[in-house]
Amino acid sequence: MPMTMSRARVARRIATAAAVGGGGIGLLGVAAVGLLLTEVQLARRTVGGSNDIPPCADGRYGAAFGHRTDRPPLRLGFLGDSTAAGQGVHRASQTPGALLASGLAAVSELPVDLHNVALPGAQSDDLARQVELVLADDTGIPDICVIMIGANDVTHRLPPAQCVRHLSEAVRRLRTAGCAVVVGTCPDLGTIEPVYQPLRWVARRLSRQLAAAQTIGVVENGGRTVSLGDLLGPEFEARPRELFGPDNYHPSAEGYATAAMAVLPTLCAALGLWPEEERPEPARGEGILPVAQAAVEAAAEGGTEVTASRARWALLKHRRRRQLPAAEPTDSSSVTG
Repeated sequence: MPMTMSRARVARRIATAAAVGGGGIGLLGVAAVGLLLTEVQLARRTVGGSNDIPPCADGRYGAAFGHRTDRPPLRLGFLGDSTAAGQGVHRASQTPGALLASGLAAVSELPVDLHNVALPGAQSDDLARQVELVLADDTGIPDICVIMIGANDVTHRLPPAQCVRHLSEAVRRLRTAGCAVVVGTCPDLGTIEPVYQPLRWVARRLSRQLAAAQTIGVVENGGRTVSLGDLLGPEFEARPRELFGPDNYHPSAEGYATAAMAVLPTLCAALGLWPEEERPEPARGEGILPVAQAAVEAAAEGGTEVTASRARWALLKHRRRRQLPAAEPTDSSSVTG
């Protein structure tokens, strides 16, 4: 518990600096940063990368449901970096956007129109541009947006308070426009297989600190978060050949499916479509906690949702996952691959 409280204080300091426009808060000492930089140079020799353009998954999913209702399709916006774009797979149906659009269509029994503006290599300061694109879509304002961001902020050593401020502003703008927002927080960079100690430990620590601070900023601006870090962490470490793609950095199709299954319940709950009640089940480790404490606990356990409860308190949930249906866009969509 003392360690959790200490990490909660760090996350709160970053989020507070973000709110008041402060710069970076150093999370590591000078010696540790120097060690990190040295190890990064070594890691770059073995960690792959990909310049492939992610497959375009934009289009309509669950079109068959449109023949059963006169209700309009749901609109799903996707923002973020290469993970949100689906880099590392070659079929549009394997991207997280397509998987979540298909899952949302199955649960809601409505068609879902997906518009993905995520950009490989994007950092949090690109979110303002992406929000403009999403809100300017000719089809209308999205009913809900998913944001996945943070990995490039860590690898480029950007000040965490600035990163959280950019994310918070994006969530605020989307919520003001009428969109529900779900953020998949910074993944655990300590799971990249060719990265060894001590860089692995440093990367994990930085990733979780940013994820916790992101959660505070998102929740306090009306969004919900799902932790991806530790969810992918143990599973990626145990089965790297299955869950990492050929470049050893981006997830494989199965890795993206694992992440999408964790996000889908929160996506549906934000739209009032999930069967679970919006209250904690103590037997499942859920509860109403101070926002910063909930943020830290979520960062340490993947698939954990955090949403606002009251004032500076948050609801921490471990929603039950559901197997995702196959992504099947209509013939009239712009999907390729």
